[in-house]
Amino acid sequence: MEKPWQTKWPERVSYGLSDAADNLVFQMMTTYLLFFYTDVYGLSASAAAILFIVARLADVAESLIIGLMIDRTHSKWGKSRPFFLWYALPYVIFAILTFVTPPFSGAGKLVWAYATYLGLGFFYTAVNLPITSILPTMTQNESELTLLGVIRQFGGSSVQIIVAVFTLPLVALFGHGDQRQGFLLTIVLFGLISLALILNTFFHVRERFTSPEKSHQSWGEVGKMLRQNQPWLIISVVILLYWLTTAIKNQTTIYYFKYIQHSEALVPLANGFTFAALTGVMLIVPAARVWGKKQTMSRGIVAAGAGQVVLTMGVVNNQLALIFTGIFVNAIGNGLIIGLVSIMIADTIRYGMALGIQAEGILASTDDFGVNVGLGLGGLVTAGLFHLSGYVANHPQNTATQHMITLNYAWIPLVLYVVMFGVLWFYNEEKLQAAIKAD
Repeated sequence: MEKPWQTKWPERVSYGLSDAADNLVFQMMTTYLLFFYTDVYGLSASAAAILFIVARLADVAESLIIGLMIDRTHSKWGKSRPFFLWYALPYVIFAILTFVTPPFSGAGKLVWAYATYLGLGFFYTAVNLPITSILPTMTQNESELTLLGVIRQFGGSSVQIIVAVFTLPLVALFGHGDQRQGFLLTIVLFGLISLALILNTFFHVRERFTSPEKSHQSWGEVGKMLRQNQPWLIISVVILLYWLTTAIKNQTTIYYFKYIQHSEALVPLANGFTFAALTGVMLIVPAARVWGKKQTMSRGIVAAGAGQVVLTMGVVNNQLALIFTGIFVNAIGNGLIIGLVSIMIADTIRYGMALGIQAEGILASTDDFGVNVGLGLGGLVTAGLFHLSGYVANHPQNTATQHMITLNYAWIPLVLYVVMFGVLWFYNEEKLQAAIKAD
């Protein structure tokens, strides 16, 4: 018999708003920061590419550090929950500083960009990783875990779409033609809302299920568990591939419509079709009940890939209707994929407990690890290819650069969806669930 439910709606909604809070800033980073650096702040594409890869390498280490910090935390609030209180304000401060444009020289601009972006990456990890690590401690009910994961992703995806659609209009509204001022005032607005929502999460969520005898184990025992936790290893690779795909396509969207379609105003319209991701998220509960989580995610990858095929046909034939249709279908599939990530990581944490170790911090760090590596490689690929092809900001692009833009926007994501599907094939959900139930 399945265990009774432990959470109530105020706690569930507050948990979901945690991801909404983080995504107010995170979506600005993934979608508009490269454009901000090259076309507003004045960094070269090559300098931005190096910055992104350095930042992501730092974030890889930071994910592990924050994960270990969670696993070693002893407080009256638990292991994960206090991180929302301790790091919310620094996170918002560095988010705002990242979009400040001091009148420095070229070298000074780079130093400022490195200092603010690296700081933002650390504090993002500090407030985001606990969202994943706290989930399996909130309830032991399988259906409730799925529902909480869906609520979280619904909140996160909703805000991702809102930011993608409304950022440029807000920049225009606040900036009155000055994009520097517009971006700064927009991130101030998003940052203040984010701060309130993160603190709300701290006050309303609870950690209920921690096993003292399985927590705070030696490094050797934790490492042994990680090597045995094959589902965790596989889902980690899937997460990395998903964010690599997302970073490459999202960062290229504004370039595609600005330099290929010659209409930057189409970006909010194109991003508006990603509202379909919410449909995918809402389908997770009934779909997982029928097919299980692995097969539901596999179907999400197929749907996302099919949408990418339609988008690619639209790019090749220069048909906006096909491009927008492809974005819509792709978003439904992406909703199914990303909505299951935290739920399946929670399963790997519970599987680790079945192996005798409760290390939710280090296991949850795979989510931020995949995000950071994926975004770093995505930024490197996008900015690096632009640099190699001779990209010049705010000028008509040469043929080579136009080809690179369409390669990043259409073809590379299509290949990555195929690879993602192949990796997930090896995820053994039956073995994982049997071990959890036996424990």
